[in-house]
Amino acid sequence: MAASSSRVMLGPLVAAIDQGTSSTRFLVFNAKTAELLSHHQVEINQSFPKEGWVEEDPKEILQSVYECMERTCEKLTQLNVDISNIKAIGVTNQRETTLVWDKETGEPLYNAIVWLDLRTQSTVERLINKTPGRNKNHLKVRRTGLPISTYFSAVKLRWLMDNVDEVAEAVLTHRAMFGTVDSWLIWCLTGGKSGGVHCTDVTNASRTMLFNIHTLDWDPELCKYFDIPMEILPKVRSSSEIYGLMKICSSLKSGCLSGIPISGCLGDQSAALVGQMCFQEGQTACLLKVVLIYLFNCYLLQPVMSEHGLLTTVAYKLGRDKPACYALEGSVAIAGAVVRWLKDNLGIIQTSTELEKLAASVGTSYGCYFVPAFSGLYAPYWEPSARGIICGLTQFTNKSHLAFAALEAVCFQTREILDAMNQDSGIPLTQLQVDGGMTSNRLLMQLQADILCIPVVKPSMPETTALGAAMAAGAAEGVSVWSLRPEDLSEVTSEKFEPQINPEESEFRYARWKKAVQRAMNWETTEPISNGNGETSIFSSVPLGFYILGSMLMLIGAKYIAGHMNKSGV
Repeated sequence: MAASSSRVMLGPLVAAIDQGTSSTRFLVFNAKTAELLSHHQVEINQSFPKEGWVEEDPKEILQSVYECMERTCEKLTQLNVDISNIKAIGVTNQRETTLVWDKETGEPLYNAIVWLDLRTQSTVERLINKTPGRNKNHLKVRRTGLPISTYFSAVKLRWLMDNVDEVAEAVLTHRAMFGTVDSWLIWCLTGGKSGGVHCTDVTNASRTMLFNIHTLDWDPELCKYFDIPMEILPKVRSSSEIYGLMKICSSLKSGCLSGIPISGCLGDQSAALVGQMCFQEGQTACLLKVVLIYLFNCYLLQPVMSEHGLLTTVAYKLGRDKPACYALEGSVAIAGAVVRWLKDNLGIIQTSTELEKLAASVGTSYGCYFVPAFSGLYAPYWEPSARGIICGLTQFTNKSHLAFAALEAVCFQTREILDAMNQDSGIPLTQLQVDGGMTSNRLLMQLQADILCIPVVKPSMPETTALGAAMAAGAAEGVSVWSLRPEDLSEVTSEKFEPQINPEESEFRYARWKKAVQRAMNWETTEPISNGNGETSIFSSVPLGFYILGSMLMLIGAKYIAGHMNKSGV
């Protein structure tokens, strides 16, 4: 793109909004070559009001999108790229994160409750206790494909309705709108309170526990089960169709995006499947995000239920009249967030790039194993009572060994999910395609190949999540500037990492990891006891309760004995 003449010949462009847990980006691609032309990124703040609570500001999320669009348009102008060539915009987003806003004022009624938030644990346990056989998979096979878990949106929405007066009042007065991040953004960007479109796509809807993956619509029985009025839910659409037109202030550089259709919408993991062109049954993609790991195994046309702790989810539906495709998914709550924890909480690194250098300086964990179950364990365990643990420490262990153990933890968690997928499918995977921010860590990629004992393939263009959203938007009926026919898709160049250790060593390290995971289990007590003011009683911890009660009895006993001895003149 050095010469201006080449810029004139770019042809149609497609943009993507990539709104993740830790940052927002706006990216612009050439629809003919899939080349990334320009992008901008803004970090997102998280707040932690109480232990286990994770929130984000919906207004900050929206403002970050506007800022990314504005800065990217400025960069394109500097490159002499005609912004009017942008023909469509796709949206990809962090899934499950739950928002409620007032459709009359356009104001959020509470912060967004992030997908890894744990405040609903007691609600989840009560729901499970009500099911036949206390079965967390009670809703899985016939309706949702999901276990009953704090992970999904329905219990977060139920908490908002029960605990936030503004939300409860808005629901009663028919002013409330519920949505995941995609719904909030599309509604705001298409006009908000002045005619904004309230919708979501099948991939995001399938993560709520309110959506029937067989009928591909909201399920009245599920809404009744969680006591959620269906009128507050967004309309479910396909992943590739025109939802509405952008409305942006004309005085801004990005104002020229007004009138452009938003025509693609996928949860970020589904977008990665499309971006990695997983359009055939059995293709698997691994997304190593800055926060978490996702591993997908694609199945066409009908959902397949896992017997080994995986989720069944909608992979994509690329058009109103196109069939839905399904996937088995394994998701791990904490992956790259370990890096942030080492940086922000322990201060042993200043930047994420330092972690690779620190770990490479020793090349081993020296028997140290790190299970980062900060929010419990997700697939394949679904054990919310687990908590993070570091074990195998010796006097020799230092921060470099801990850094190496943190990277290994990402690989071991991926291995657990891959083992579950191989057991479900009966066909062992021969190589793993990876994507996401963590793939820039070359040591991690090599460790992943070593632990899995199969090659790991990393695309040379790492933005396949945003690319997938752009592809869906460009392929939508009424836009049709991006062909998804196999013969028209651009070949993606990649780099392959081959295993470099023998399988016996890999199995030994993996077995030690599994031992560490067992140590992390059942750490938290359940069903906290309230003192009537919404505060948790100290007696909710069983060991602490026994300790305090025992201490009180000892004091009473000692006082009684002392008084008895005084009376006896002893």
